Amino acid sequence: MAPPRPSWRLIAAGRMRAGPEAELFDRYASRLSPPLALVEVPEARGSAAEILRREGAAIAAALDARDLVVALDSGGLAESSDGFARRLAAWRGQGRPLAFLIGGAEGLDAPLIARAAHVLSLGPPTWPHLLARALLTEQLYRAQSIAAGHPYHRARARARVP
Repeated sequence: MAPPRPSWRLIAAGRMRAGPEAELFDRYASRLSPPLALVEVPEARGSAAEILRREGAAIAAALDARDLVVALDSGGLAESSDGFARRLAAWRGQGRPLAFLIGGAEGLDAPLIARAAHVLSLGPPTWPHLLARALLTEQLYRAQSIAAGHPYHRARARARVP
């Protein structure tokens, strides 16, 4: 019998090497409960269209039919941390495994975005895909902290202008 799938996974194109992005990812991933499983698929080579197709196929192969898919894409919804925390709680309340998808340098293939239950943006700037992993993982940790009433979030802390 196969082991059960983790309750949430990050499926991403490319391999994370040792460095500041990996350290940041590990810092927040180690704080998550349950642990976030990282599934890496190889970066593809070729034209932009070929890269999207190949990476898209590899990411799709890592998905399960039951997964609630959340695609990270610049065209998605950028939410406040409080809004994301509420949305994450609702997703987890559905009892389905969560699969967050991050494409490579070309982004995600259109069929993956179409399959997603939600398309999430990390805001207007374009982020390197390896840094996007750390940013997403920090937001997952922040969302858990908000849900637990932990002071990590500091929603009321605002810069004071003299």
